[in-house]
Amino acid sequence: MSDDGQSVQRYSVHARHADRRHARVVEEASFEAAAVAYAEDLAEAADGGGEISLVVRDLADGREHCFTIHLDTGDAAPCG
Repeated sequence: MSDDGQSVQRYSVHARHADRRHARVVEEASFEAAAVAYAEDLAEAADGGGEISLVVRDLADGREHCFTIHLDTGDAAPCG
């Protein structure tokens, strides 16, 4: 969880290709931070890098954003 003084929100995060029931709730300061926090667990399992698209939903208001995370670097970009 982020501890930089920013307001922490609860987000539901799941892989774009997977059903929403496989989501995990994370508490972070932004949509992007939530996506990266979720992907950190995947990066350890990644063999030679790769990328994954993640859907992040704000549990307070239902807004969603999609990010592509590069598992070898942790870089995040909006889904294209």
